[in-house]
Amino acid sequence: MKELNVQSETMSNQIAGDISRLASAVSLVLGSDIDKIAALPGLNLYRRNSATAPLHCIYGLGIGVTLQGCKRVLVGDEVLTYGPGQSMVTSIDLPVISQVSQASAAQPFLGIMLTLDSASVMHVADRMKLSQRMRDDEFRPITVQALDAGVLDALRRLVDLLGEPTLLETVAPLIKEEIIARLLSGAHGPQLLHVIAAGSPSQHIAKTVAWLKLNYRQALRMDDLATHAHMSPSTFRQHFRAVTGMSPLQYQKQLRLQAARQLMLSQNVDASSAGGLVGYESSSQFSREYSRLFGEPPQRDIKRIRL
Repeated sequence: MKELNVQSETMSNQIAGDISRLASAVSLVLGSDIDKIAALPGLNLYRRNSATAPLHCIYGLGIGVTLQGCKRVLVGDEVLTYGPGQSMVTSIDLPVISQVSQASAAQPFLGIMLTLDSASVMHVADRMKLSQRMRDDEFRPITVQALDAGVLDALRRLVDLLGEPTLLETVAPLIKEEIIARLLSGAHGPQLLHVIAAGSPSQHIAKTVAWLKLNYRQALRMDDLATHAHMSPSTFRQHFRAVTGMSPLQYQKQLRLQAARQLMLSQNVDASSAGGLVGYESSSQFSREYSRLFGEPPQRDIKRIRL
Protein backbone atom coordinates (compact mmCIF):
# COMPACT_ATOMS: atom_id res chain seq x y z
CA MET A 1 0.00 0.00 0.00
CA LYS A 2 2.84 2.38 0.81
CA GLU A 3 4.46 1.79 -2.59
CA LEU A 4 1.16 2.46 -4.38
CA ASN A 5 0.82 5.83 -2.68
CA VAL A 6 4.31 6.81 -3.82
CA GLN A 7 3.42 5.84 -7.41
CA SER A 8 0.20 7.83 -7.18
CA GLU A 9 2.03 10.96 -5.98
CA THR A 10 4.57 10.74 -8.83
CA MET A 11 1.87 10.22 -11.43
CA SER A 12 -0.39 12.96 -10.05
CA ASN A 13 2.36 15.55 -10.55
CA GLN A 14 2.31 14.73 -14.27
CA ILE A 15 -1.43 14.44 -14.89
CA ALA A 16 -3.05 16.49 -12.11
CA GLY A 17 -4.39 18.94 -14.69
CA ASP A 18 -6.02 16.17 -16.72
CA ILE A 19 -7.56 14.66 -13.58
CA SER A 20 -8.94 18.06 -12.57
CA ARG A 21 -10.44 18.63 -16.02
CA LEU A 22 -12.07 15.20 -16.03
CA ALA A 23 -13.41 15.82 -12.50
CA SER A 24 -15.01 19.05 -13.76
CA ALA A 25 -16.54 17.20 -16.73
CA VAL A 26 -17.95 14.47 -14.47
CA SER A 27 -19.37 17.08 -12.08
CA LEU A 28 -21.03 18.86 -15.00
CA VAL A 29 -22.63 15.63 -16.26
CA LEU A 30 -23.82 14.72 -12.76
CA GLY A 31 -25.46 18.11 -12.21
CA SER A 32 -27.46 17.84 -8.99
CA ASP A 33 -27.39 14.01 -9.02
CA ILE A 34 -25.34 11.94 -6.60
CA ASP A 35 -25.11 8.86 -8.83
CA LYS A 36 -25.68 8.69 -12.55
CA ILE A 37 -25.86 5.77 -14.96
CA ALA A 38 -24.66 7.43 -18.13
CA ALA A 39 -26.25 7.01 -21.55
CA LEU A 40 -23.31 4.73 -22.35
CA PRO A 41 -23.95 1.21 -20.97
CA GLY A 42 -21.47 0.28 -18.25
CA LEU A 43 -20.37 3.84 -17.45
CA ASN A 44 -21.34 5.06 -13.97
CA LEU A 45 -20.47 8.40 -12.40
CA TYR A 46 -20.45 9.11 -8.66
CA ARG A 47 -20.41 12.03 -6.24
CA ARG A 48 -20.40 11.92 -2.44
CA ASN A 49 -20.45 15.06 -0.31
CA SER A 50 -19.26 13.30 2.84
CA ALA A 51 -17.53 10.10 3.89
CA THR A 52 -19.84 7.08 3.78
CA ALA A 53 -20.46 4.06 5.95
CA PRO A 54 -19.03 0.76 4.67
CA LEU A 55 -21.28 -0.65 1.93
CA HIS A 56 -21.53 -4.32 0.94
CA CYS A 57 -21.64 -4.62 -2.84
CA ILE A 58 -20.36 -6.66 -5.76
CA TYR A 59 -17.66 -5.34 -8.08
CA GLY A 60 -17.69 -6.80 -11.56
CA LEU A 61 -15.04 -6.84 -14.29
CA GLY A 62 -14.09 -3.22 -14.85
CA ILE A 63 -12.03 -0.19 -13.90
CA GLY A 64 -12.69 2.34 -11.16
CA VAL A 65 -11.01 5.75 -11.05
CA THR A 66 -11.18 8.28 -8.21
CA LEU A 67 -10.90 11.85 -9.46
CA GLN A 68 -11.39 13.62 -6.15
CA GLY A 69 -11.44 12.35 -2.57
CA CYS A 70 -10.45 8.85 -1.53
CA LYS A 71 -12.00 5.40 -1.43
CA ARG A 72 -11.34 2.29 0.64
CA VAL A 73 -12.25 -1.25 -0.47
CA LEU A 74 -12.13 -4.30 1.78
CA VAL A 75 -11.42 -7.53 -0.14
CA GLY A 76 -11.37 -10.49 2.22
CA ASP A 77 -8.85 -9.49 4.89
CA GLU A 78 -7.08 -6.93 2.70
CA VAL A 79 -7.83 -3.20 2.57
CA LEU A 80 -7.15 -1.36 -0.69
CA THR A 81 -7.10 2.44 -0.67
CA TYR A 82 -7.03 4.52 -3.82
CA GLY A 83 -7.39 8.19 -4.68
CA PRO A 84 -6.62 10.57 -7.57
CA GLY A 85 -3.72 9.28 -9.65
CA GLN A 86 -4.60 5.63 -9.08
CA SER A 87 -6.86 3.15 -10.83
CA MET A 88 -8.52 -0.01 -9.50
CA VAL A 89 -9.25 -2.93 -11.82
CA THR A 90 -11.48 -5.86 -10.86
CA SER A 91 -10.88 -9.02 -12.89
CA ILE A 92 -13.86 -11.12 -11.70
CA ASP A 93 -17.18 -10.55 -9.94
CA LEU A 94 -16.34 -10.19 -6.27
CA PRO A 95 -18.27 -9.25 -3.10
CA VAL A 96 -16.47 -6.38 -1.38
CA ILE A 97 -17.05 -3.74 1.28
CA SER A 98 -16.67 -0.28 -0.24
CA GLN A 99 -16.37 3.04 1.58
CA VAL A 100 -15.73 6.64 0.55
CA SER A 101 -13.17 7.68 3.17
CA GLN A 102 -12.50 11.30 2.14
CA ALA A 103 -15.21 13.68 0.92
CA SER A 104 -16.76 17.02 1.87
CA ALA A 105 -19.26 19.51 0.47
CA ALA A 106 -16.36 21.74 -0.61
CA GLN A 107 -14.32 18.84 -2.03
CA PRO A 108 -16.78 16.02 -2.85
CA PHE A 109 -15.72 12.55 -3.81
CA LEU A 110 -15.93 12.17 -7.60
CA GLY A 111 -15.44 8.81 -9.28
CA ILE A 112 -15.94 6.80 -12.44
CA MET A 113 -16.68 3.10 -12.78
CA LEU A 114 -16.53 1.52 -16.23
CA THR A 115 -17.76 -2.06 -16.52
CA LEU A 116 -15.98 -4.19 -19.11
CA ASP A 117 -17.13 -7.27 -20.99
CA SER A 118 -15.00 -10.43 -20.66
CA ALA A 119 -15.60 -11.35 -24.32
CA SER A 120 -14.31 -7.93 -25.39
CA VAL A 121 -11.23 -8.31 -23.18
CA MET A 122 -10.52 -11.71 -24.70
CA HIS A 123 -11.08 -10.39 -28.23
CA VAL A 124 -8.68 -7.47 -27.76
CA ALA A 125 -6.07 -9.72 -26.09
CA ASP A 126 -6.24 -12.13 -29.04
CA ARG A 127 -5.77 -9.29 -31.53
CA MET A 128 -2.80 -8.06 -29.50
CA LYS A 129 -1.50 -11.67 -29.34
CA LEU A 130 -1.43 -11.47 -25.54
CA SER A 131 -3.63 -14.44 -24.64
CA GLN A 132 -0.67 -16.84 -24.47
CA ARG A 133 1.67 -14.42 -22.70
CA MET A 134 0.32 -14.69 -19.18
CA ARG A 135 3.04 -13.96 -16.66
CA ASP A 136 3.65 -16.02 -13.56
CA ASP A 137 2.39 -13.29 -11.22
CA GLU A 138 0.21 -14.45 -8.35
CA PHE A 139 -3.40 -13.79 -9.31
CA ARG A 140 -5.15 -10.93 -7.52
CA PRO A 141 -8.83 -10.33 -8.34
CA ILE A 142 -8.57 -6.59 -7.56
CA THR A 143 -5.46 -4.50 -8.18
CA VAL A 144 -4.63 -0.85 -7.56
CA GLN A 145 -2.01 0.74 -9.80
CA ALA A 146 -0.80 4.19 -10.79
CA LEU A 147 -3.25 5.66 -13.30
CA ASP A 148 -2.03 5.34 -16.88
CA ALA A 149 -2.09 8.68 -18.71
CA GLY A 150 -3.47 7.04 -21.86
CA VAL A 151 -6.33 5.42 -19.92
CA LEU A 152 -7.12 8.76 -18.28
CA ASP A 153 -7.23 10.49 -21.67
CA ALA A 154 -9.52 7.79 -23.09
CA LEU A 155 -11.87 8.11 -20.09
CA ARG A 156 -12.00 11.87 -20.60
CA ARG A 157 -12.96 11.39 -24.25
CA LEU A 158 -15.59 8.86 -23.21
CA VAL A 159 -17.18 11.31 -20.75
CA ASP A 160 -16.99 14.16 -23.31
CA LEU A 161 -18.77 11.89 -25.79
CA LEU A 162 -21.87 11.99 -23.57
CA GLY A 163 -22.41 15.49 -24.96
CA GLU A 164 -22.45 14.15 -28.53
CA PRO A 165 -25.31 11.62 -28.55
CA THR A 166 -25.23 11.19 -32.34
CA LEU A 167 -21.66 9.81 -32.10
CA LEU A 168 -22.07 7.85 -28.88
CA GLU A 169 -23.17 4.51 -30.35
CA THR A 170 -20.43 4.50 -33.00
CA VAL A 171 -17.42 5.99 -31.22
CA ALA A 172 -17.88 4.76 -27.63
CA PRO A 173 -17.12 1.06 -28.41
CA LEU A 174 -13.86 2.15 -30.06
CA ILE A 175 -12.80 4.12 -26.99
CA LYS A 176 -13.73 1.20 -24.70
CA GLU A 177 -11.57 -1.11 -26.82
CA GLU A 178 -8.72 1.39 -26.50
CA ILE A 179 -9.12 1.38 -22.70
CA ILE A 180 -9.05 -2.43 -22.65
CA ALA A 181 -5.93 -2.49 -24.84
CA ARG A 182 -4.16 0.02 -22.60
CA LEU A 183 -5.10 -1.94 -19.46
CA LEU A 184 -3.88 -5.20 -21.00
CA SER A 185 -0.55 -3.68 -22.01
CA GLY A 186 -0.07 -1.86 -18.70
CA ALA A 187 0.39 -2.71 -15.04
CA HIS A 188 -3.09 -4.29 -14.72
CA GLY A 189 -2.47 -6.56 -17.72
CA PRO A 190 -1.08 -9.68 -15.99
CA GLN A 191 -4.17 -9.97 -13.76
CA LEU A 192 -6.61 -9.56 -16.65
CA LEU A 193 -4.69 -12.16 -18.65
CA HIS A 194 -5.05 -14.68 -15.82
CA VAL A 195 -8.82 -14.90 -16.30
CA ILE A 196 -8.76 -15.17 -20.11
CA ALA A 197 -5.82 -17.57 -20.50
CA ALA A 198 -7.38 -20.78 -21.78
CA GLY A 199 -7.20 -23.62 -19.28
CA SER A 200 -5.72 -21.58 -16.43
CA PRO A 201 -7.07 -22.24 -12.91
CA SER A 202 -8.05 -18.57 -12.65
CA GLN A 203 -10.14 -18.83 -15.82
CA HIS A 204 -11.95 -21.92 -14.50
CA ILE A 205 -12.68 -20.13 -11.22
CA ALA A 206 -13.85 -17.03 -13.10
CA LYS A 207 -16.31 -19.19 -15.05
CA THR A 208 -17.54 -20.75 -11.79
CA VAL A 209 -18.00 -17.31 -10.26
CA ALA A 210 -20.01 -16.17 -13.29
CA TRP A 211 -22.22 -19.27 -12.99
CA LEU A 212 -22.76 -18.72 -9.26
CA LYS A 213 -23.78 -15.12 -9.87
CA LEU A 214 -26.59 -16.32 -12.13
CA ASN A 215 -27.56 -19.42 -10.11
CA TYR A 216 -27.03 -18.43 -6.47
CA ARG A 217 -30.57 -19.56 -5.56
CA GLN A 218 -29.73 -23.19 -6.36
CA ALA A 219 -28.40 -25.66 -3.80
CA LEU A 220 -24.61 -25.72 -3.94
CA ARG A 221 -23.03 -29.04 -4.93
CA MET A 222 -19.30 -28.78 -4.37
CA ASP A 223 -18.41 -31.90 -6.35
CA ASP A 224 -20.38 -30.66 -9.37
CA LEU A 225 -18.67 -27.26 -9.27
CA ALA A 226 -15.26 -28.93 -9.02
CA THR A 227 -16.04 -31.24 -11.93
CA HIS A 228 -17.09 -28.35 -14.16
CA ALA A 229 -13.89 -26.52 -13.18
CA HIS A 230 -11.87 -29.65 -14.13
CA MET A 231 -10.42 -29.94 -10.62
CA SER A 232 -10.66 -32.22 -7.64
CA PRO A 233 -12.90 -30.86 -4.85
CA SER A 234 -9.92 -30.05 -2.60
CA THR A 235 -7.98 -28.34 -5.40
CA PHE A 236 -11.12 -26.44 -6.44
CA ARG A 237 -11.71 -25.13 -2.93
CA GLN A 238 -8.08 -24.09 -2.66
CA HIS A 239 -8.11 -22.16 -5.96
CA PHE A 240 -11.52 -20.63 -5.29
CA ARG A 241 -10.38 -19.25 -1.94
CA ALA A 242 -7.11 -18.00 -3.46
CA VAL A 243 -9.02 -16.07 -6.13
CA THR A 244 -12.00 -14.75 -4.16
CA GLY A 245 -10.73 -14.73 -0.59
CA MET A 246 -13.63 -16.92 0.57
CA SER A 247 -15.10 -20.39 0.16
CA PRO A 248 -17.74 -21.15 -2.52
CA LEU A 249 -20.37 -21.42 0.22
CA GLN A 250 -19.42 -18.03 1.67
CA TYR A 251 -19.50 -16.52 -1.81
CA GLN A 252 -22.99 -17.91 -2.43
CA LYS A 253 -24.20 -16.58 0.94
CA GLN A 254 -23.01 -13.08 0.12
CA LEU A 255 -24.73 -13.17 -3.28
CA ARG A 256 -27.98 -14.37 -1.68
CA LEU A 257 -27.94 -11.86 1.17
CA GLN A 258 -27.11 -8.90 -1.05
CA ALA A 259 -29.86 -9.91 -3.48
CA ALA A 260 -32.35 -10.19 -0.59
CA ARG A 261 -31.33 -6.77 0.71
CA GLN A 262 -31.92 -5.27 -2.72
CA LEU A 263 -35.35 -6.90 -2.95
CA MET A 264 -36.37 -5.44 0.39
CA LEU A 265 -35.05 -1.99 -0.50
CA SER A 266 -36.29 -1.65 -4.08
CA GLN A 267 -39.45 -3.78 -4.09
CA ASN A 268 -40.61 -3.55 -0.44
CA VAL A 269 -40.47 -7.35 -0.09
CA ASP A 270 -40.78 -8.50 3.54
CA ALA A 271 -37.87 -10.31 5.16
CA SER A 272 -39.31 -13.83 5.18
CA SER A 273 -40.33 -13.60 1.52
CA ALA A 274 -36.97 -12.14 0.50
CA GLY A 275 -35.13 -15.03 2.14
CA GLY A 276 -37.23 -17.57 0.28
CA LEU A 277 -36.81 -15.77 -3.05
CA VAL A 278 -33.02 -15.95 -2.86
CA GLY A 279 -32.89 -19.62 -1.90
CA TYR A 280 -33.24 -19.85 1.90
CA GLU A 281 -35.56 -22.57 3.19
CA SER A 282 -35.37 -21.38 6.81
CA SER A 283 -36.35 -17.79 7.69
CA SER A 284 -34.48 -18.03 10.99
CA GLN A 285 -31.28 -19.06 9.21
CA PHE A 286 -31.75 -16.21 6.74
CA SER A 287 -32.19 -13.66 9.55
CA ARG A 288 -29.21 -15.06 11.45
CA GLU A 289 -26.85 -14.94 8.46
CA TYR A 290 -28.18 -11.54 7.37
CA SER A 291 -27.42 -10.11 10.82
CA ARG A 292 -23.95 -11.63 10.76
CA LEU A 293 -23.12 -9.98 7.40
CA PHE A 294 -24.84 -6.61 7.74
CA GLY A 295 -24.70 -6.15 11.52
CA GLU A 296 -28.47 -5.94 12.11
CA PRO A 297 -31.61 -8.05 11.50
CA PRO A 298 -33.25 -7.47 8.09
CA GLN A 299 -36.09 -5.15 9.11
CA ARG A 300 -33.91 -2.97 11.32
CA ASP A 301 -31.20 -2.78 8.66
CA ILE A 302 -33.62 -1.72 5.91
CA LYS A 303 -35.23 0.87 8.18
CA ARG A 304 -31.80 2.33 9.02
CA ILE A 305 -30.83 2.57 5.33
CA ARG A 306 -34.08 4.32 4.41
CA LEU A 307 -33.71 6.81 7.24
